[in-house]
Amino acid sequence: MNEQERRAQSLADGPAGTVLLERERGTCCPDGIRTMLSTPVRAHPEQATLFEGAPAVAFALAANGPSRALTTLDGHIETITRSRLDAAHCRIDHGELPDKGEYDLMAGLTGLGTYLLRRHGPGPLLRDVLTYLVRLTEPRPDGLPGWWAAHGPTGAERGWDGGHGNLGISHGIAGPLALLAQTARAGIHVAGQSHALSRILTWLDQWRHDTESGTWWPGVLSRAEHDDGQAQRQAPPRPSWCYGTPGIARAQHLAGLALGDTERQHRTENTLAGCLADNGQLAQFTDVSLCHGWAGLLHTTWRMSQHAPRLRAHLPMLIERLTNRLDEHSSPGAGLLTGEAGARLALHTATTDQPPVTRWDACLLLDG
Repeated sequence: MNEQERRAQSLADGPAGTVLLERERGTCCPDGIRTMLSTPVRAHPEQATLFEGAPAVAFALAANGPSRALTTLDGHIETITRSRLDAAHCRIDHGELPDKGEYDLMAGLTGLGTYLLRRHGPGPLLRDVLTYLVRLTEPRPDGLPGWWAAHGPTGAERGWDGGHGNLGISHGIAGPLALLAQTARAGIHVAGQSHALSRILTWLDQWRHDTESGTWWPGVLSRAEHDDGQAQRQAPPRPSWCYGTPGIARAQHLAGLALGDTERQHRTENTLAGCLADNGQLAQFTDVSLCHGWAGLLHTTWRMSQHAPRLRAHLPMLIERLTNRLDEHSSPGAGLLTGEAGARLALHTATTDQPPVTRWDACLLLDG
């Protein structure tokens, strides 16, 4: 498979983003749909994720309503999810640490569960995913959290002996937290769900940094930092959706809404407000993307402002900065997650001030 073939079925950097953008604007994108379906859709359990292959194509097609292709893809997605669940439970049964791609939003079962929630709502397969996520949070005999990844943030790179703990919403435990919270708010419950939410929140509280300039979290932790109980990072990271404070805060905000924890809701709203007022954090942005740029911060803020009106005061500044940077960079790349389509979707939502009709942001776990 070459790079062009991979991108054809990518929600991150392929035509799916343009399909969603045009549908959100009330038009259609037949060329994008044809490109996604121009080759056999990838449906191998080790290759297909929310952002690649069958689930990614299905996520985009779902915005156009029912179709024969979508029904076929749903059958593949059920098979993929069942296979991934079987492997995950087998791994837990053997007491092994997971790869973050087993459970995360980008590559794992949280992503597949996110698709199931958006496409079907309550159902036995989604409940099975939630049951797995509850089991993932159960304490291990070695004192590590159940989601502690066996390898480094990008694989088996040097310097990560003992694995890592990932806090981000894209690749870490904030993703499962958001999905468990969203389903609870939708009235979808499995045994132990509230305990799982509490375990994740307690862990995130342990690694929260409260400073004079605001609250923030590190994106990742090493085994040495875990054992010492102290993160080495001394300053807030880039305020991105993927690994930064905004995404982590939104996941906890959703959990606060699900649990009726108004104190946590207000604390995370204050956290995001502090982040938006910190020019040192904002200066770390170098692109416009939803993943790690201005669009992700804008859309996270817009979503949280639906519950916290005082955050709306920051939206004009964010809209202006994103608009200016799009004008300055004529070709910021393709795709929903990393390119112009995602940035334009965030701008469209913020400027129309209406929830997306396509629910495109469900793949970011920001909606709700």
